[in-house]
Amino acid sequence: MVGSSKPSLPLRLEPQLFPTPSAAFPNDAWRRGRTWRLPGFRKSCSRKQVGFRCRERRLFRPAGAAHDSQTRQGKPLQEAKGEILYGASFIEGFAEEARRVYGDVIPGHAQDKRIVVIKQAIGVVAAITPWNFPNAMITRKAGPALAAGCAMVLKPASQTPFSAIALAVLAERAGLPAGLFSVVTGSARAIGGAMTSSPKVRKLTFTGSTDVGIELMRQSAPTVKKLALELGGNAPFIVFDDADLDAAVEGAIVSKFRNNGQTCVCANRIYVQAGVYSAFAEKLGAKLAALKVGDGLDEGTVFGPLIDAKAVEKVEEHIADATAKGASIVAGGKRHPLGGTFFQPTVLTGVTQDMVVAREETFGPVAPLFSFETDEDVVAMSNATEFGLASYFYTRDLARAWRVGEQLEYGMVGINTGLISTAEAPFGGIKSSGLGREGSRYGIEEFVEIKYLCFGGIV
Repeated sequence: MVGSSKPSLPLRLEPQLFPTPSAAFPNDAWRRGRTWRLPGFRKSCSRKQVGFRCRERRLFRPAGAAHDSQTRQGKPLQEAKGEILYGASFIEGFAEEARRVYGDVIPGHAQDKRIVVIKQAIGVVAAITPWNFPNAMITRKAGPALAAGCAMVLKPASQTPFSAIALAVLAERAGLPAGLFSVVTGSARAIGGAMTSSPKVRKLTFTGSTDVGIELMRQSAPTVKKLALELGGNAPFIVFDDADLDAAVEGAIVSKFRNNGQTCVCANRIYVQAGVYSAFAEKLGAKLAALKVGDGLDEGTVFGPLIDAKAVEKVEEHIADATAKGASIVAGGKRHPLGGTFFQPTVLTGVTQDMVVAREETFGPVAPLFSFETDEDVVAMSNATEFGLASYFYTRDLARAWRVGEQLEYGMVGINTGLISTAEAPFGGIKSSGLGREGSRYGIEEFVEIKYLCFGGIV
């Protein structure tokens, strides 16, 4: 066990389940997964039943699971409970999809030929997940992998390992064969290296920073693995002058301040059309002032602490850069009197494109408000980034909604909503925000290989 810091407590222990680099765990997963990946309706039904039992057991104790998430990460308890339900929805959804991995029949190219397309489990999947959603980021990957017939080896974030361990125990109690879902903790570099170098690992799925994602791509190249990468973002949130401002403020709070701004889909740049700029800024500042910062276990708490001191320092650097270049602080702007890694939710006005917040993901509770004049201007500013994960905008104009929605260079676009994540939709980005999709029927397709069978001599 090793100690690591925690937002509101001085020490947390992390179990070391992988003390030395080894190729043993992918080999073991491959061996144990050979039966699980067998095709056929009966086998897919078995995978479905295990999935539903996992979901039921997870929902049976949401308070305990949420408490674990809260105490490790600092997320308010109510929000942590929501994550447990969100995570369970992936288990349920992909348990159903286990029966719907359909193939195809293609007319033959010759009179005596028949072509059948089948889909088979890709094999052993290695997963690396982040600390900000220690439950849902696991089920979003493990749900489709196991439903498709794959075995999974998981490396959770060192800050929040216990949710992963609890999920593995729960899965075996629900009937998942031992070794099909394994958790390894310890050195990220050593474990990641073992995952990427093993020829038995046929797919790597990772959620985290773009820099680490690029390194994992490089390491995976010699074994030509299939990759799913959910990387950084720089999400724009656009408020047009015809928008319902009250609804837009609510959406901005959900999108910007969910998990205290510590998600890859959080709004990072808020663009407000000039005619409603002042009114929106006033409404947003007033709304934030009424929301409670405090211990996540206290009733009514909306904002808990940030994950660590480094996160606080980055928030302070972005605010300092913006104010030095002419931005004004409307709300917050400094560390909270509670101390530790608590920080006041912040609104900045007078923000311009030359400030760091326009280019870098803050990953904290800072809402920078940019002003714009025309649709063309705001689309150009929104797309002026290497990232392309999530984007949002508010308007009452249906034609504008279609036009702007198609022009934004992002994998996901929220229109008149600040909450877009759901098990029913394909989650993922374009450009430097990653590869592949998670969730929906598209998500399970990421874990299968396509094979075609050509039958000859049929006369």
